Amino acid sequence: MKVGVYGAAGYAGQDMVELLLNHPHVELIFATSSTSAGEIVPNTDLRYVPAGDVTMTDADLVILALPHGASAVAAKQAVDNGVRVLDLSADMRLDTAESYKQWYDLDHPHPELLDAPYGLPEINRDALRNVQKVAVPGCYPTTTLLGLYPLLAMDALDANAPIIVDAKSGVTGAGRTPKPNTHFVTVHDNLTPYKTGRKHRHVGEIEQEIAKITPSHGILIFCPHLLPVARGLMASIYVTLNHRITSDRVHSLYTNHYADEPLVNVLPLGVDAQLKDAVLSNHCTISITPVTDHQVHITSVTDNLRKGTASQAIQCLNLMYGFEETLSLI
Repeated sequence: MKVGVYGAAGYAGQDMVELLLNHPHVELIFATSSTSAGEIVPNTDLRYVPAGDVTMTDADLVILALPHGASAVAAKQAVDNGVRVLDLSADMRLDTAESYKQWYDLDHPHPELLDAPYGLPEINRDALRNVQKVAVPGCYPTTTLLGLYPLLAMDALDANAPIIVDAKSGVTGAGRTPKPNTHFVTVHDNLTPYKTGRKHRHVGEIEQEIAKITPSHGILIFCPHLLPVARGLMASIYVTLNHRITSDRVHSLYTNHYADEPLVNVLPLGVDAQLKDAVLSNHCTISITPVTDHQVHITSVTDNLRKGTASQAIQCLNLMYGFEETLSLI
């Protein structure tokens, strides 16, 4: 299977290439970059090339690690030419052009792409088999939704209480382009909240997917922070339960639900998930702490560039083509 990666020199693109090179059924035929053209793609004989210098139809599958807006244009070209697409941007994640406009302040260039299945295999596995295009979820939504899913699926949350997500990510989550808030002097010895008050774009994505699982849920209060580390993401989630379950049963609910999920680990009671559990791992690691009879603290950790992006895309690739889902991941 021939695969091309657009935006391959970014942080997510680099991890994507690394994982593809370990996949026994993948031949990487091109890797594009607008900023690193001419440089050698690590561990290959390829060089990064501008996107305009490649022939998309030479590939069976393209993986798009492009900016929002630009990704949809490339995805449309691929779909029209029968090339399969894995999109790492937000351009196919939201269900409507109106929602995309609300959260990204862009007019969607190709709303017809918004029927793409949402690529979170542990929740949406069957919809990802043998499809042409997949929207790979964001890192915060992946970590949050996996942390919440067993309770959501049971409709066990108090609809009158908020879902509070206190999330922290390494600076690679902000992308490779330098920004004032990602400079060393800003990040070092610091912990910074950003896009607070429901301003973060992933709020819309998380709420959309929660609503598909259960209509009975409270408002999402989501506060992201920038950690002074390169990679890794931790979501501390605080929820109030309804009459369907008490907090002492939540851990067994999670261990049973995720027992057959090879890329989700539920830690024993009394053991808290740590960032180092996830860094450079393709897994999501979850811990459960009862607070009161009807309140629970869930900690969910991922590597924002792996299970939060690139390795999740590999899961989706494997499902699209009928391979073992964890091929090249464990």
